[in-house]
This record gives sequence, structure tokens and C-alpha cells, in this order.
Amino acid sequence: MRIAVVSDVHGNLAALEAVVADLRRAAPDLIVQGGDTAVLGPRPAEVVDRLRELGWPGVAGNTDQMLWDASVRAEQERRAPKLRSWLDVLFGTLGPWAAERLGDERIAWLRGQPAEHRREGVRVVHASPEDLWRAPLPDVGDQELADVYGAAGVRVAVYGHVHRAFVRPMPGLTVANSGSAGLPWDGDPRPSYLLLDGAVAEVRRVAYDLDRARRDLDDAGFPLAAWLAVVQREARFTRPL
Repeated sequence: MRIAVVSDVHGNLAALEAVVADLRRAAPDLIVQGGDTAVLGPRPAEVVDRLRELGWPGVAGNTDQMLWDASVRAEQERRAPKLRSWLDVLFGTLGPWAAERLGDERIAWLRGQPAEHRREGVRVVHASPEDLWRAPLPDVGDQELADVYGAAGVRVAVYGHVHRAFVRPMPGLTVANSGSAGLPWDGDPRPSYLLLDGAVAEVRRVAYDLDRARRDLDDAGFPLAAWLAVVQREARFTRPL
């Protein structure tokens, strides 16, 4: 069975549509969305509506969770005090802006997404199985990946969250990150997604219209539009000044 995983769209409708077009050519048997669908992009409602129209099964991400659970802010500030300025922007500006455009019904749909999706030995989570906000980076060792993602019956584990795609085959387990469809942070601005053919995992990159993405930021009145345009173009995370 061929399975695609598309994660971290982050409200970037232009990027999502480019990925959808590439998926039509790749023609997998199943497409799973890996969470973080709406916050941090100019078209949160349109992205959620498009994903619902497509009917892909999926999982919840951390920026999805923050839309309905305000209590996570204090916990993240406690766990990551050095990120306080970024968390202030995320919870104080970007989350509320997206929530206003999504409305209660779309947020309720996001809240209904499970924490993981399993199919034929493939396990998809947003960040890690027990935590929507923490996940290993691509440069960690095999043992850490196996400790976090290995489980009975799992031959391929896929996550997103860190916006950096990779594939790590190990004895009995392949761990892969699908990267970000809407906001890559690995130096390549092209959207990425993961395509699985059995136990063989491939990261696919898709060209898209960055100029349209920039127009969407301006047309939507996205807060911090100039900052996000640079992040989209350079594909590197920086904190807003």
C-alpha cells in the first residue's frame, strides 16, 4: 500500500494546492494529514475547508491544540523559558488571529482529530506519541528515534512538527519526518511531503508560487506579514523582531 503524509500546512493554501496537484500524479492509496493545519499562515479557514473537502484522515498538531486549550501556554512557557518571546507571539497574536477566522465549528473539527493514525504498520503522529509539542530533530541518534517512535507492530513511524524532512532506516523500523507542506525550515522553500511504498520512504518536494503566497499574506491582513514572507522565502525560522 502506498501512503502519503502531508503535515504542517500552517494556513498556506497556495502550498497546499501545489502538494495536492503533485499527489494526483503520485496517486497514493491513502493520504494522511499530520497536523498543524491552520495557525501561522494567511488562509486558515480555507485550508481547513480544503482538507475537509479532500477527506484525508489525520491527526492533531500543537498549533491546532492551542486553538481550544489555553492551558497549554503556561506549560510551554514553563518548559521552554528561552522561547518566551516566540510563545508570546504564537499565543498572543497568531493563534487568536487564526481562531477568529476559523470560527467555532472549524475549531471543533480540528479538536476531533486523534493523536495518532495507524494503518498497516505505519504510525503517524504530529510530534511524538506522548507530546504534541516536542519531537527529535533530524540529527539525533538512531537509539533516540527508536525509543521515541518504536512500538509493537510499527514498522514505519512518521512525524512532522520540526519542519525538516528526513528518512532514517534502522533495523526493523524506519523513522521519517514529512517536513512541512506550508512552511519549510530546512533551507528549501518548496513544500515537502512523504510518500511511503511499503517500508520505503521518499521525501517529495514540490515547486509552488511564492509570489501568490506573499499576496495572500497582504490580502488577508496577516499580522507580521513581512516577517513571514521572509521565512517562507528563505525557509529558515527566525523570531519576529
